[in-house]
Amino acid sequence: MTASHRHRIAVVYIRQSTLVQVREHTESTARQYALAEEAARLGWAAADIEVIDADLGLSGRSTTHRDGFKHLVARVCLGEVGAVFGLEVSRLARSSADLSRLLELARLTDTLVIDADGVYDLSDINDRLLLGLKGQMSEAELHLLTSRLQESKRAAARRGELRVPLPVGYVYDDEGGVVIDPDAEVAAAVADVFAAFAATGSAYAVAGAFAGRRFPRRAYGGAWAGQIRWGRLTHARAAGILTNPVYAGAYVFGRRRTRQVVHPDGSVHSSTTELPREQWQVLIHDHHEAYVSWEQLLAIEAKLAGNRTNAGARPPREGTALCQGVVFCGACGRSMQVRYQDRHPRYECSHSRADHVATPRCGSVRADTIDEVVTEALLAAVEPDQIALALAAADEVTARRQRSVRAAELAVERARYHADRAERAFHACEPENRLVARSLEGRWEASLGELAEAQAALATQASTQPSLPRPEQLAAAVADLPALWSAPTTTDKDRKRLLRTLLGDVTITPSPQDSTRLDIGLRWRSGATQQMQVTRRHSAVQLRNTDPAAIALARRIGPSLDNAALAAALNAAGHTTGTGTPFTVDAAGNLRHYQRIPYPGLLHDGERTPRQVAEHLGVSTGTVHYWIASGFLPARRGPADRWCIPFPPEVEAACRDRATGSPHQHTDIDPRPRDHDEHTIPDIAARLGVKPDVIYNWTERRYLPARRGPGGRVWIRFTPNTETACLQRIATSYKLPADVKAQAQQRLERIAV
Repeated sequence: MTASHRHRIAVVYIRQSTLVQVREHTESTARQYALAEEAARLGWAAADIEVIDADLGLSGRSTTHRDGFKHLVARVCLGEVGAVFGLEVSRLARSSADLSRLLELARLTDTLVIDADGVYDLSDINDRLLLGLKGQMSEAELHLLTSRLQESKRAAARRGELRVPLPVGYVYDDEGGVVIDPDAEVAAAVADVFAAFAATGSAYAVAGAFAGRRFPRRAYGGAWAGQIRWGRLTHARAAGILTNPVYAGAYVFGRRRTRQVVHPDGSVHSSTTELPREQWQVLIHDHHEAYVSWEQLLAIEAKLAGNRTNAGARPPREGTALCQGVVFCGACGRSMQVRYQDRHPRYECSHSRADHVATPRCGSVRADTIDEVVTEALLAAVEPDQIALALAAADEVTARRQRSVRAAELAVERARYHADRAERAFHACEPENRLVARSLEGRWEASLGELAEAQAALATQASTQPSLPRPEQLAAAVADLPALWSAPTTTDKDRKRLLRTLLGDVTITPSPQDSTRLDIGLRWRSGATQQMQVTRRHSAVQLRNTDPAAIALARRIGPSLDNAALAAALNAAGHTTGTGTPFTVDAAGNLRHYQRIPYPGLLHDGERTPRQVAEHLGVSTGTVHYWIASGFLPARRGPADRWCIPFPPEVEAACRDRATGSPHQHTDIDPRPRDHDEHTIPDIAARLGVKPDVIYNWTERRYLPARRGPGGRVWIRFTPNTETACLQRIATSYKLPADVKAQAQQRLERIAV
């Protein structure tokens, strides 16, 4: 121990494995704190002695959560520590890997390790060997202690005498036996969980049944250890209670396994996994009084497994779609989803569309279209003669499956024989004879591969075949099915369960010849199949369509009749509209419009339309309509309710006289037609980005060349030079908004470029 060591700090590392040791083994803790006095006696100043006690109550098996040990390693690595004090090496770490890492850093930084047995200089090979041996012995000691304790626990568990924390609803009596909690409220709450599951069939529904009710929970550890606390029943707790074998009267030990796993960041954590039932270490039936029987527990587990949609299960739901979960698309082979819209559920092939693998025949169909046919087939299948056929078919399918599975089992047996034979030949060969050994080894590996393939084929054969109901179950299910099906107390979920008792799945395939027809395939649990056809339901638009016969008649006689005569002819033939009402003039006009049936000739000889009269006289169309409304100009309503004006020479002369003497008529009408570069005032205003009032003002001030054409409309010749002049006027105006002026300036700059 040199001055170089004393110039650096001395670290006293203190650790106890559990909080119980910290609370009860105070003498050991005091001895570790006294090491600070030993450091002072060896020459370190009080200011240079640092005590690290952050790991009190933590096991030394690993460095996880041991911040004090990590701090010690960091200080040693930085060369700030002259000596590390510990009551014994096992206080530093119970893992040889962690201790070796610390000792190697201490060697590199010339740091001493001091315990109750002496001072160790890690640069000395003998000291390194001695500390390494102590670390190995410490780890082995922990292993032996743990093994003895675990074996004692397993021995007590095999007798069913190991006391373990009990779930809520059970307590230990004075003699150590497991009994149902004498608290009636607690016992009733647990019993109601299983009763609610029997009524609803799902853990989610059980949690919903307890939404407004408190549920007991036993506290483990802390100030309330062993006490009953009340709270809300969550879905996870409900699922845990329903699958806990303790409630079936079983004593279980070794349901879970805890292992150390390394995370990507290098940290080590404990991971607990639940083991399959065949790997449980201890399972004692009828160990104590049960809430449910063991058979009921197995049925509950099977029901919960059937509810896991993320594992591919399709349990019956509450919706009205009867075939939910068992309907498939015949075009792509994928399952069809149920979509509820406008009170009518639909079966929709949405999986293939989402994956962009949909075929042209994938689509959707209203659920009641399929459900009605499936219901009829189901009720027809439960007639007495059909029941006998179904039972016979089920026996035949069972025998056929047994034969196929037996063939796969024999193939596995033969492959195992060849593999064993190849193994014996390989072991009988002399190891030095590598030429023969390599051939035998390759033959053995090929035999093992064939065995694995045969076993996989057998597993596939067994897993892909759905289980058949027993004959007595089949007969009991169909005995009173029609009455049970239509009973008002039967829910949609109950009907789905009844359906799945007999029916395996439904396949919907659109007919390739007729898109309105659907081919429906039923696969029964007995192994039989059934093919049917159904017609799609008409949509609301299709139901309101006019009869094709009425349309054909209208096309034949419509071009020679007006709307009133067409309506009378359709009514006389016994036709009605799509809504079932007789044809009116408006209905006949709508039919003519939508079906594009031509009108009869509009004008008689000597008649003109209001637009033709206006253009001929040089007045506006509104003036002509005013003359008709005031009675000055006689007119009649033609087809499609259009005006037809008799226009002999005397009527034309009267109209010209009235137009000439009217103060409302324009006197500057130019009869020339519009040129290609002439535009209206609204069109020019839109092109310049200003209001039409601005253009009106410019025409009145003669800023723009304008003339009044036929009908009184103002036409403006708008050339590129005129447009440039207008933009300059806008950009320099003090009355127009700033944004309008800015846009005009930008357009001028673009024109200049």
